[in-house]
Amino acid sequence: MRVGVLGSGVVGKVLAAGFAGHGHEVMIGSRSPEQLADWLQEHPGVGSGYFADAAAFADLLVLAVKGTATSKALSLAGADNHAGKPVIDATNPIADEPPVNGVLRFFTNLDESLMEQLQAQYPRTRFVKAFSSVSNARMVNPRFEGGKPSMFICGNDADAKAVVTGILDQFGWETEDMGGVEAARAIEPLCMLYCIPGFTHDQWTHAFKLLK
Repeated sequence: MRVGVLGSGVVGKVLAAGFAGHGHEVMIGSRSPEQLADWLQEHPGVGSGYFADAAAFADLLVLAVKGTATSKALSLAGADNHAGKPVIDATNPIADEPPVNGVLRFFTNLDESLMEQLQAQYPRTRFVKAFSSVSNARMVNPRFEGGKPSMFICGNDADAKAVVTGILDQFGWETEDMGGVEAARAIEPLCMLYCIPGFTHDQWTHAFKLLK
């Protein structure tokens, strides 16, 4: 697939390299693509451009920016460039405030997720929540003695979720579909739970598993 990654931070770079490593054509979008020159030399399978370039290039997009920057990033990408396309929403509504005893603060509440806000703002875009409840160290090809970890996803478009499920299977995940966009109200706070061991014990290599 042609994959555009919106965001050139650590998560964006990890996922861009992961998609390229699995044989996809990848372009990473940034406000300042020239600053990626050194990183691109180490990842020759990845191209770069501005947000709009990556969005226009892609069949599948990944939104990998700070939660506070999501709306701006999608605006810079161009609504027509991502309309009708699956967009993996890997973001969380983390506030610009320090955690309290290891617990992150969100700028949303439990009655409306960040993903719901984005879906309402861009109704033609097919958002699928994924990669939001694990650290970048385990996003691609995770290995655990207990088997494949679970990735919780949600979204309103069944076809878009099928595309994302295929990617997750390729990346080594077991997909757990939680339903429509409203389920992001439950999935996004998993980031809080995930990060507590990280902030309190410097443990960032775990993952969730849904036992049945």
